[in-house]
Amino acid sequence: MTARIQCFPLGNADTLRIDLNDDRKILIDFADMGDAENGDDKRCDLPEQLREDLNKSGRDYFDAVCITHTDRDHCGGFGDFFWLEHADKYQDEDRVKIKELWVPAAAILEENLKDDARIVRSEARHRLKEGEGIRVFSYPERLKEWMENEGLDYESRKHLIVDAGQLVPGYSKSGMERTEFFVHCPFAWRQDENTVVSRNEDSIVMHVTFVEGNSESRLFLGSDVDYETLSAIVQTTRKHGNEDRLRWDVMKLPHHCSYKSLGPDRGVNETEPDPDVKILFEDLREQGGYIVSPSLPIPADGADDDNDQPPHRQAANYHKRISRECDGEFTVTMEHPSKDKPKPFAYKVTGLGVGFEIAAPMVSSSAAASTPRAG
Repeated sequence: MTARIQCFPLGNADTLRIDLNDDRKILIDFADMGDAENGDDKRCDLPEQLREDLNKSGRDYFDAVCITHTDRDHCGGFGDFFWLEHADKYQDEDRVKIKELWVPAAAILEENLKDDARIVRSEARHRLKEGEGIRVFSYPERLKEWMENEGLDYESRKHLIVDAGQLVPGYSKSGMERTEFFVHCPFAWRQDENTVVSRNEDSIVMHVTFVEGNSESRLFLGSDVDYETLSAIVQTTRKHGNEDRLRWDVMKLPHHCSYKSLGPDRGVNETEPDPDVKILFEDLREQGGYIVSPSLPIPADGADDDNDQPPHRQAANYHKRISRECDGEFTVTMEHPSKDKPKPFAYKVTGLGVGFEIAAPMVSSSAAASTPRAG
């Protein structure tokens, strides 16, 4: 079997599932934003979609669930869907289990949280205290201080923490999964400099490499970071001679196609990217690469939704233009296959590269047609 990348239409919200070659399933964010009682709501029923896939796979768990940050559009419904260890009320038999929860350090440290953000924090803190079933991304001094205040021994838990510039343990290009996860963000130094948590800029940004045959294909997961953080990622990664960790065949756009993930100014018709961000999106994109915008449909010029909130028409115009220039594609989750009937879609990793899966099955082990274009 080969790896798959599944995207879901959730409005301005994020959920992406990666099915690995060894049958492991990795969920990147969980945002149950649909309104089943509203017949006009075109967002998918995320719990139903995920449960159907798990049932067909004969399991009731994800191998890893990564909450990139605790904004509602990345963790909405977390407390209703998952079987959680920190409280009995989250442990009925209909809930989906999490073998390993991935969170940024900010998700543990931030105070005054409410609703699902608070639930994510409670679960992450519980697992870190127990010393298992958790992966914390970055180790700022404030996390060290929190652990000391909680009476937790760092040495006995340091294997649970992964910093920017490191690989997530348990995944390898040479293993049965033929996949590795490289961490770009959060930066520990940024969290030490800031006096308050910045959820977007302290969120998890990763680069995923898949191996199929003699070919490597790459996925960039941008979370919700802005252009300044992307610029820092590009500069830092190139400085350390790791430019391959920036190359991509599939890009999950940061922040729902916001111009702020490209540059400081929206522009009139097209956003001008920051120089480092331009390198990431143009020079390090593989020929035929795919851009995915996890967002509402792109507004028309002058429409009511052509406003300060993403998706921004000007940013989309930039992504569309550079996609045409490299024979690539720009796909909006709430526009595929049409604005009237958006549906989940997937990319399949093959020995020829990444291909859009024409008839995506619910279960990754099933055969499906694909059209490899990148890699």
